[in-house]
Amino acid sequence: MATTKKLKEAAAKVDRTKSYPLTDGLELVKSAAFAKFDETVDVVVKLGVDPRHADQMVRGAVVLPNGLGKDVRVLVFAKGEKEREAREAGADFVGADDLVAKIQGGWFEFDTAIATPDMMGVVGKIGKLLGPRGLMPNPKVGTVTFDLARAVKESKSGKVEFRVEKAGIVHAPVGKVSFPAETLRQNIVALVEALQKAKPSAAKGTYMKKVCVSSTMGPGVTIDLAEIAAILK
Repeated sequence: MATTKKLKEAAAKVDRTKSYPLTDGLELVKSAAFAKFDETVDVVVKLGVDPRHADQMVRGAVVLPNGLGKDVRVLVFAKGEKEREAREAGADFVGADDLVAKIQGGWFEFDTAIATPDMMGVVGKIGKLLGPRGLMPNPKVGTVTFDLARAVKESKSGKVEFRVEKAGIVHAPVGKVSFPAETLRQNIVALVEALQKAKPSAAKGTYMKKVCVSSTMGPGVTIDLAEIAAILK
């Protein structure tokens, strides 16, 4: 019940009928956060696309300038010289069939999976396990590559993958409540710029229809779209 009371108090701080300037909105998200842990700040963007059509799919990745404020556990599927390269780059787990067997057994203690192209035949065996969790390596977001040093470094430094869901919504983390508002703002600007670059040519009408920011437990704060449009100019 205490949590319900805190949630009501947090929600009371936000005017649901209003769109806030980005920095003001982030300050509000920070002040409304009430959990005992350092909550993640999430952004939800409603896009004017219909992802049921392949030519309106929005997918990509962006390296946030200020990271995510957490230790990202990186797993790499590689063999031989590439296995050594991945370890030297700082990958947490490196292997091939041994990792596949481990994952088949129900182990998922990692945040990102990267694979060299020659390993995709092996990784394909666990596609149905990795796919629904958003962990399947994909060349479109740079996680199927021979340049393991760069891929591992990007993942460790705060690379965020995004993919539009059925309702035309993209959801992505952009940092922690403990981050200064300006730090979060810079990460959000990088994300919306990446979304703009990923805009499908088949998308008609308004592309970014709504942008909302919230913490893990806190209420959503709607951001002024005019400011987002100005950022993208």
